[in-house]
Parts: sequence; structure tokens; C-alpha cells
Amino acid sequence: MKEEKALGAEELQTRIESDSIGEKKVPAAAYYGVQSMRALENFPITGTRLHKEMIRSLAMLKKACATANQTAGVLDEKTAAAIIHACDKICDGQFHDQFIVDPIQGSAGTSMNMNANEVIANIAIELLGGQKGDYALVHPNDHVNCGQSTNDVIPTAGKMATLVLMDSLERSLEALYESFEQKAREFNDILKMGRTQLQDAVPIRLGQEFHAYATAVARGLRRIHRAEEDLLTINMGGTAIGTGLNADESYFKSIAATLSAYTGRPFRQAEDLIDATQNVDCFASVSSAVRNCAIALSKIANDLRLMSSGPRTGFGEINLPAKQNGSSIMPGKVNPVIPEVINQVAFKIAGNDTTISMAVEAGQLELNAFEPVIFYALFQSIDELDHAVRTFTTNCVDGITVNKQRCQELLDASVGMITALCPYIGYTQAAQLAKEALSTKVPVRKLVLDKGILSKEKLDAILDAYEMTCPGISGKETAELVGA
Repeated sequence: MKEEKALGAEELQTRIESDSIGEKKVPAAAYYGVQSMRALENFPITGTRLHKEMIRSLAMLKKACATANQTAGVLDEKTAAAIIHACDKICDGQFHDQFIVDPIQGSAGTSMNMNANEVIANIAIELLGGQKGDYALVHPNDHVNCGQSTNDVIPTAGKMATLVLMDSLERSLEALYESFEQKAREFNDILKMGRTQLQDAVPIRLGQEFHAYATAVARGLRRIHRAEEDLLTINMGGTAIGTGLNADESYFKSIAATLSAYTGRPFRQAEDLIDATQNVDCFASVSSAVRNCAIALSKIANDLRLMSSGPRTGFGEINLPAKQNGSSIMPGKVNPVIPEVINQVAFKIAGNDTTISMAVEAGQLELNAFEPVIFYALFQSIDELDHAVRTFTTNCVDGITVNKQRCQELLDASVGMITALCPYIGYTQAAQLAKEALSTKVPVRKLVLDKGILSKEKLDAILDAYEMTCPGISGKETAELVGA
């Protein structure tokens, strides 16, 4: 019991730090400082902490800045080495619990920048043999933040983190693309009725539908790739408003190349640093690409739910893998839970995209103050889509099977094939036959033969469902094929 009390007393020990607001107690064991503490009190918004990739990106960026400043002769070798070592520890996943600020905060991200500066400074101080809070050795502003401003650090770190998260999303989308392509090959010879407005249209191969899903995923990937290109343009060196105030000339010219060397990405300094500091529309482009991909997948999820509906009283053309019980009251009911979660993720991402659009628009004069909420929403969207795509691939698409007989039954019962007769008997007569087939339940094929409208040979050629699913065969070519 005495031990527990002693431990509690130790944990309650504090140190005094001061800033322009005044003095404040900080836990003695903390690597963060006074400005982080103020932010913790001021912004109890989401109840969460900074994204781990934002923390890593801040540390990697501060490492590049320390290196560039040492090369420029602005930081001495010992101080720069301690800062770089501290940043390496954070990049390796250490000290992340010391990043205490909420991701949604005022002041354009000053709190998250200072949280990083304070943590890095105190780690570096200890590496140099000092005590946490002894900023005469390594100062959060004068040394760690040397030649920088929140206004170039935060958007650049946000771009770095976004690129890392997008790498993972792209791998997940590539796997989903391959899964759809595999199903397209597997289902290539399965004929079924295509539908428009949920009504019978004309025949299609199930493999064609799944190939179309793969094409939509590939298009989403292309949009993401295009949006990522703008993230490689950074405003580092611009400091507060893009004019480069307080940045050493050598540092200014080398920081983008130094960051590229550390990250392996071809970052480039913006040609117009004032524009790059004022405007963050590149994040709206990324969000739009992610949203477009999500809503395309949601449409695909809708299709899968419809084609698997029933399974006895609906379409029942395909089977989705049974993943869990679907009801607490109806025994044996299995719901399409994976497509349903894809729908919900798309709804969430659409909401995040609206938030990001409003925040991007709300910038004023030389700065956008709303980058924190942009990153909070954008990181959520990318992560959630990434996770959703993974479960969609492994827990749904990979395991889809087809009910071939059911597809054929619905195809035979439909009047949709009447469309193929229009070039030979005219739209009016075809429409009359369709109406009669629907009212009498007599198949179109039988009506045409009974009425002697076309010979069996010609009708078989015209109503060859597989030929009707091959793009590029015109009515004239079909007519020549059957000798009409």
C-alpha cells in the first residue's frame, strides 16, 4: 500500500513551464510541454489523439529540417544530431503517447506542431544529458522549429501522412480489382437477364457485370493516382505566409530535396509558396477521389445485394458468403452484411467530403486555419475505405458463387429478348408481342413461331443470348448472320 502511495505521489510531481500566456504546471515525467497542456485543456473535441501517421510524418519532417539547418550552419552538429535521433525514435513508434492534443483544434494546427516540437526537444535534451524542460539545451521553437512555421509544417506533414495512407488503400483496391477480374473469368459463360430501372432489359453475361466492377475499381485507382500528384508539391521554406521569413537561404533551397531523400518520395518546393500556403484544394481533390471510389463501390454493393436477394423469393442469381446470423428472431436468416457495411462507409465518406470541401473553401487571405479538421476527416475516409475494401474482397467477393440454373430460368421467362427482334419485325410488332407474352405468360419464342413471324432457324440465330452480349455486332451484321 505504501508503495502504491509513493508511486502516486511520484506521478503527481510537476515542473513549471512558461509561455506568452504565463506559467503552467506540467507533469514532471511528460515529454510534452506547456503549449501541449494548454491545447489539451482547450480542445476536448473528439476524445482521440493525432493519427499515428501524422505523428510519424511530423517527426520525419522535423528530422529533415534539422538536417537542412545543420548543413546550412544554423544548427550545431550536437544539437542537430540529438534532434535527429529523437525524431528517429518517434518514427520507430516510440513516444506516441506523448502526443496528447486533439486532432481538431484551433490555430491552423499550431498545437500539434508545438506538441511535436516539445516532445522532440525533451527527448533530445535527455539524449544530451539534461532534464526535461531544460530548453537552454534544445528549445522547441529556436531549435526544433528552426526556419519553420506551423503554416508550412502542418500542410506538408498532412500531405506526407496522406500519401502513406493512400499507399495502403491502393494495395487494397488492387486486390479487389484482381478479385473482380477473377470472378469475371469464372462467370464469363453465365447468361442472365440484364436490368434497367430494376426491370428486365436485355441479356448480359454475369462475367461482363463483374468485369465492369473491376473496371470501376481501376478507374477509382486512376483518380486517386492523379490526385496524389499534387501532394508532392510542398510549401516548406515558405514559413508563415509563403515569403520565407526567418528561413536560412541554404535551408530554403535544400529542404525539399532533404525531405525527398529521407522519404523516398519526389517532393518539390512549390513555385508559388504564397499560393501553396493560402490554398489547400489539393486535399479536396484527394477527398473527391476517395469519395468517388467509395460511392462506386457502394453501387456495386447494391448490385450484389440485389442479385443475391431472396434467396428463394428474390433474384437469387448469386450467393454471397454466409458470414454471420442475420437476425435475432428469424432462424436461418443470413444478411448481406459485407455489402451493407460498404454502403455505410460510403455514406460516412460522403459526409467527410462535405466537411473537407467546406474547410477548404473557408480559408482567408494568406492561410487556411481549418487544416486540422481537413486531416481528421480525410484520414478517417482513407482508413475506413481501406478497411472496408479489405473486408469486401476477402469476406465477400472472393467467395461469391453463381446459381446458373436460376439465371437461365429468369432469362427464359423474360420478354427482354424481344428487343433483338426489332431490326427484323419492327418496334411496333415487337412491342405487341412483348405485351401479349406478359399477359398470357407464353414465352416470346413460342409466340413468334406459333404466329409464323420468323422461321425457327432465323429465330434461334437472332435470339442467341450469348451473341446478344457481344459488343460490336450490329443489327445489319446480325441480319447477314441469319440470312434475313
